[in-house]
Amino acid sequence: MSRTASHWGVYDVDADGSVRGMPEDPHPSPLVRGLPELVGSDLRVDRPHVREGWLRRRTREGRGAERFVPVGWDTALELVADELTRVRERHGNEGIYGGCYGWASAGRLHHAPSTLKRFLAGFGGYVDKVGNHSFGAALAVMPHVVGRSDIPNLTPTWPEVVEHTELVVMFGGAHLKNTAVDPGGALEHTGADWFARAHAAGVRFVNVSPSREDLTASVDPEWLPVRPGTDVALMLGLAHTLLEDGRADREFLARYCDGWESFERYLHGHDADWAAGITGIAAERIRDLARRMAAHRTLVTTSWSVQRAQHGEQPPWMTVALAAVLGGIGLPGQGFGLGFGSIRGNVVPRTEPVPRPTLPLGKNPVDIAIPVGRFADLLLHPGEELEYAGGRIPLPDVRLVYSAGGNPFHHNANLNRLLEGWRRLDTVIVHEQFWNPPAVFADIVLPATTTLERNDVLATEFAPEWRAMYRVRPPHAQARNDLDVFAELADRLGFGPDYHEGRDEMGWLRHLYDVAADRAREQGYEPPDFDGFWTTGRVTFPAPASPPVFSAFRADPVAHPLATPSGRIQITSPTVAGLGYDDQPGHPVWHEPGEWLGAAGPTALHLLSNQPAARLHSQLDPSSGSRATKVDGREPLRIARVDAEARGIADGDTVRVSNARGAFYAGARVTDDLVPGVLSISTGAWYDPAEPGTPGSPDKHGSPNVVTADSGSSRLGQAPVAQTVLVEVEKVIDAPPVTAFAGARV
Repeated sequence: MSRTASHWGVYDVDADGSVRGMPEDPHPSPLVRGLPELVGSDLRVDRPHVREGWLRRRTREGRGAERFVPVGWDTALELVADELTRVRERHGNEGIYGGCYGWASAGRLHHAPSTLKRFLAGFGGYVDKVGNHSFGAALAVMPHVVGRSDIPNLTPTWPEVVEHTELVVMFGGAHLKNTAVDPGGALEHTGADWFARAHAAGVRFVNVSPSREDLTASVDPEWLPVRPGTDVALMLGLAHTLLEDGRADREFLARYCDGWESFERYLHGHDADWAAGITGIAAERIRDLARRMAAHRTLVTTSWSVQRAQHGEQPPWMTVALAAVLGGIGLPGQGFGLGFGSIRGNVVPRTEPVPRPTLPLGKNPVDIAIPVGRFADLLLHPGEELEYAGGRIPLPDVRLVYSAGGNPFHHNANLNRLLEGWRRLDTVIVHEQFWNPPAVFADIVLPATTTLERNDVLATEFAPEWRAMYRVRPPHAQARNDLDVFAELADRLGFGPDYHEGRDEMGWLRHLYDVAADRAREQGYEPPDFDGFWTTGRVTFPAPASPPVFSAFRADPVAHPLATPSGRIQITSPTVAGLGYDDQPGHPVWHEPGEWLGAAGPTALHLLSNQPAARLHSQLDPSSGSRATKVDGREPLRIARVDAEARGIADGDTVRVSNARGAFYAGARVTDDLVPGVLSISTGAWYDPAEPGTPGSPDKHGSPNVVTADSGSSRLGQAPVAQTVLVEVEKVIDAPPVTAFAGARV
């Protein structure tokens, strides 16, 4: 068996595709079976292909609907090189978008977006992305509040919680499935065990969420079934109760915080009775929870999903404000956390920063970067400007998108609007392993290897280990490593030596390892040489205990100030207030969302979309594990029993979900674990429109991003707002069949 690694774990794969997790992993993820199952499937891209209309006439109109013509690698690379050169000559490097977004590979060398950006930087530059879809709103606001943007690092770890915490109040919960993956590789799956240890230690959990399932039943959590989008209102009601009862930690607020006075004036008008009318939680229940929070060592956490909404900067900011009122910030197991358990690594015991093998990206000569959630604006509004973080970003006239390792038809909102922009492009070039939506909607498709078909090094940010990732099998058909494709393109375009530096795969791995190992030795570590590492397959670094987040600041805020203008926690930020944004004032506030149950029509429901348990985003959707969760081939849509009965919907029925932005079909799953008026569906079902390439066509498979809104969280963050969406749902009898996994149209 050969050992490799992925975002969902380290595992061994036999030549016949049989899989086993690592012996030290107590609960290996079932996802490990997915890629070995698919690696030789009919869905693989076996050779370069070019869309027929683009190859013959350079047309745009057939994108997503036309057949593809197989071509040789020499022809394909010539077409790519010529088209890149044409766009650069006519439109400048600002006409090329290379801001690819996706988890791609867990390996440090064959991370597709990195290989792409290194190539495009060497070619003269590209329009890049800024921010992320995971916690983009928090990323924009937290530097103004606590002076830090490393959002995953702001959460207390499990050992702190087990030893020191008495009460954990979780806005958005902490679903166990999210602990199964990590962008750098989940080495051990211990989430269920940590929940069990905390419960055995007497830690109590409160799940503040529209879904009871957002927190594991094994900890016997209390469920507060809050309306979607009203978490800030509930936090304000809690903070008001603490203030009203005289339980606010005024000493902490005076010593460690700025701007409390102006926020306190705002808080006076937002008591528990006011919050009850917005959130659907009874006022006495709000007051009772506030008093319990004051009486116990409390950790307040807010999931990343909560801030993926209109005015999404407010929940993380208000989370900090509520924790400040309680006074526990900087104490072990107390204070606040953002995205507790949203990835496996952000709640495990942390090590000191260890250098990681890293492929240098080079300097991008183009200084334009677009917030990831505003990609469609980039395509649709060239020549205009986008307000962002106190400035204005010019939107260039992008003519070519080069994508590797990402799925724009998964992470972008309002896919019909995206398609309108997609049709404006002259050319779309992708590296793809499978005939998935990015391949189907491209013009030139180059076959890429999977993790199983290459060598690499895993070095996750949170774990004190480096792991060797060995090639399991030879590349499928004519598939090539992204790195090798870009190396040959760079040679054709005249900057090959600068790109590949004369190194092949193993040469690069040795070089990246040696550079990182030398830096590690400077820090006092003793990693072996590369040959020793490649033979043993791993390097383990010491893992000293890390202090609680903000503990040094708490011990001495003068000697250890925060990186804010005042050096303290800014409950009110003069910088943000000075921007003059009406959608983002200088302290946390309750903004009524544009779409929410408090302003919904009599038949509208609030749709929430979450991360799937049987795949990673859209990766592995064709695998048997993901398909087994479908309802008659469609993504399951959870609907509250009272809403299903009112619409004549039974468990297993096919339903149509729609609003003015679009529609999709799904399979109904009736539940008693949702707030009435709320629907829930996982993201990642491969986009499968009834009329391919036609904006407005309903999706047959269950992609929620057909109906999600494509607007920014605020002018400060311009982050995605996928959780702010109202829809109608109805039972249907004759829905079109799903064809998402039909393969190539060649």
